[in-house]
Amino acid sequence: MNWYDINNIAFELLGYPLSYIELLGTIFGLLSVALAARTNIWTWPTGIINEFAFFILFFQVQLYSDMFLQVYFFGVTLYGWYFWNKNSGEQNITSLSRQAMKIYGGILLAGTIGLGLLISQIHLLLPDIFTLPAAYPFPDAFTTTASIIATILLARKQIETWLLWIVVDVVSIILYFLKGINFVAIEYCIFLAICVVGYLTWKKKL
Repeated sequence: MNWYDINNIAFELLGYPLSYIELLGTIFGLLSVALAARTNIWTWPTGIINEFAFFILFFQVQLYSDMFLQVYFFGVTLYGWYFWNKNSGEQNITSLSRQAMKIYGGILLAGTIGLGLLISQIHLLLPDIFTLPAAYPFPDAFTTTASIIATILLARKQIETWLLWIVVDVVSIILYFLKGINFVAIEYCIFLAICVVGYLTWKKKL
């Protein structure tokens, strides 16, 4: 059995079998978000490890939107790492204009519908790769689209990133409990708390 197989269990936690791949993604995900809340540039390299692990994990539980999201995260992570490093990690935190909020809101709605429709049919379009239909395609598409926007805002140090991450975390907690990846769901509960702290911290700096 490969180390990244979801059935390759590291240990049981309160009766929950925790796989090595879920453990790896969880640890580095928590570390990355905690560093982001402190505006620490190491949020980006730790995020890369989280993205790698979760790409593999989400494929195995048929959350295909979340799987593809990790590829996008990787690209934005490289951008964010460059952007923060270029500015020595000290560039000012900013806030979106109302016009920008409307634009991002429209993108979120369109992206959720479009991606949800695509992912709901992906097992028919690519049956050799995706042998099972997607689970909860539209909630999955919403968290994917919202995460794309939130990551852009994080890379640009715009405070609304944390508000959007809070919404993503709430939906993700429900979604992951439904799919039975309970440790990831618990991780997102911690993410939710960190995001609230991150928002308050950035608000003071703003």
